[in-house]
Amino acid sequence: MGSHEDFALAPLHAHINLLGWVTLALFGTFYTLTKDTYSPRLAWLNFVLSTAGIFAMIPILYFLLSTPEGGAKYGPMAGAAGGVAILGLLVFLVSVLRELMRKRA
Repeated sequence: MGSHEDFALAPLHAHINLLGWVTLALFGTFYTLTKDTYSPRLAWLNFVLSTAGIFAMIPILYFLLSTPEGGAKYGPMAGAAGGVAILGLLVFLVSVLRELMRKRA
């Protein structure tokens, strides 16, 4: 992008970095630090929803940003993929709240 001064796909780049790397790294760090008390079901649900949402969102965003009339054609699919990723974030929130509210020994 920088060498060609074409930043049309900058939102895609941001989503790959923030959703694909940063949030998944935070999830992994949290589950590693709470390995003795976290819920494996919630952790796997978080992983599956987040990963599926991200893997669906990336190609859809590419076509949305790079094709004429991409918003009309790919916008609803991008919203659905984003919704799946948001569900993964909400599951993570439940995991964090569960960890914060548990009784300490």
